[in-house]
Amino acid sequence: SKSKGNGVDPIDLIDRYGADATRFSLMQQAGKNQDIRYSEKRTDVAGNFCNKLWNASRFVLMSLDEATTGTLPPQEQRTLPDRWILSRLNQTVEAVNSTLATYDMDDATRSLYQFFWNDFCDWYVEMAKVRLRSDDPQDKENAQNTLAYVLETTLRLMHPIIPFITEEIWQALPHDGATICLAPYPQSQAHRKDVEAEYTMAYIIEATQALRNLRNEAG
Repeated sequence: SKSKGNGVDPIDLIDRYGADATRFSLMQQAGKNQDIRYSEKRTDVAGNFCNKLWNASRFVLMSLDEATTGTLPPQEQRTLPDRWILSRLNQTVEAVNSTLATYDMDDATRSLYQFFWNDFCDWYVEMAKVRLRSDDPQDKENAQNTLAYVLETTLRLMHPIIPFITEEIWQALPHDGATICLAPYPQSQAHRKDVEAEYTMAYIIEATQALRNLRNEAG
């Protein structure tokens, strides 16, 4: 609003939630309508997302070792979860590039949120924890490299919207170049699409959620 005292001071939001959370929340609210009704609650949600990004990245970094290169294991060594997360990542890359090209910022942030929070954190990281404790050194190494690869790619995908946290985390990961600002923006790759892996994992996720619900209902 142009009325004095009826606006939202972004500096106040940055002081409370951080610059990245403020940017992310504004992109979330930049919908198709000309008029945007600002919601501070969504800035709080964006702050939680940035905390999730920081904490999940810290777990991944603690799980890596000096031998981790972030190079994907050969196709024949990739597990079903590996194939699934790479397919989901590729689908997210495609969606984000498409929506940024049409200036649909809210759709781009929605795709990033869903992939990182749900696919990566809730499912892939949890499944990878078992392999990180594996007695098979090759399986553990493959899990470490896939975690590093997916996180590094996701950071580059998020960087235009969340620049400060992504730079900080990216510097701690295996990477090429001096800064994420100059790193190439991710592009979709048709060969990464894995319909079989996505179909099978959908059943596993559905079954797991059903079992969790039954356990909760039974106390």
